[in-house]
Amino acid sequence: MQSAVTQNTAAHAFPAILLAGLACGALDITAAFVVYGNMFHVGPVRILHNVASGLLGRNAYSGGLATAAVGLLCHFIIALGAATVFFFLSRAFPFLLTQAVLWGALYGVAVYFFMNRVVVPLSNVAKTPFSFKMMIIGVIIHIFCVGLPIALVTRRLAIGNR
Repeated sequence: MQSAVTQNTAAHAFPAILLAGLACGALDITAAFVVYGNMFHVGPVRILHNVASGLLGRNAYSGGLATAAVGLLCHFIIALGAATVFFFLSRAFPFLLTQAVLWGALYGVAVYFFMNRVVVPLSNVAKTPFSFKMMIIGVIIHIFCVGLPIALVTRRLAIGNR
């Protein structure tokens, strides 16, 4: 039998994680379409192929809409994972929600570096040379489209439900 605290956390975890992950995923992929699409003159399908290439390798680029859908699914799974980690961290460290703007921004930076220094190197994505400009753009996107939405949505849905 679960304790009341465990049941309360579980009951409030799902909507907070789902909405935070969806907000993060939608904002982050939109930023990718706008920023990287304009910088590299590629469309959304090509960007989603790049995401899918982490799982499928170079074959992702010839898979059409099917592999673009795989890329979108992978993107949202990662966003939901980031939201899940933040939700449970906020249960252990309540100050993450009482100072959600500060910690959300820092969480976005942490997610950027985790993705680019751990996840991407372990994936099948083609390796590209380091670019300081691209790092700054990526960090800014992760602050505003990943960390802040996750922290603010989590605070809104979870702070009163401890």
